[in-house]
Amino acid sequence: MSDCIFCKIAAGEIPCNKVYEDDDVLAFHDIRPLAPVHFLIIPKLHVASLAECGPEHEALLGRIMGLVPRLAAEQGLAAGFKTGINTGHGGGQEVFHLHVHVFGHKG
Repeated sequence: MSDCIFCKIAAGEIPCNKVYEDDDVLAFHDIRPLAPVHFLIIPKLHVASLAECGPEHEALLGRIMGLVPRLAAEQGLAAGFKTGINTGHGGGQEVFHLHVHVFGHKG
């Protein structure tokens, strides 16, 4: 989507503080962190929200969730972390491109 900020970040049009990238997924630090460590994992494929995911997205969702513990540990969250997916206006979603928040305190 041409007006989606996360699509622009995934395309390299907008810089980010990158944590991880492969062909399908990008992880980067949140610009408004809620904890000392707070990063997002997004699919490069534009999917507006978790509510729009279907069976065709299961592998991608599994890939994203499988990365969470590895990237959390690499970011210093080996003792634990919190994840969140805001879905829709009622769920507090602000950017309508699926993203998983991972946050916590080093230690």
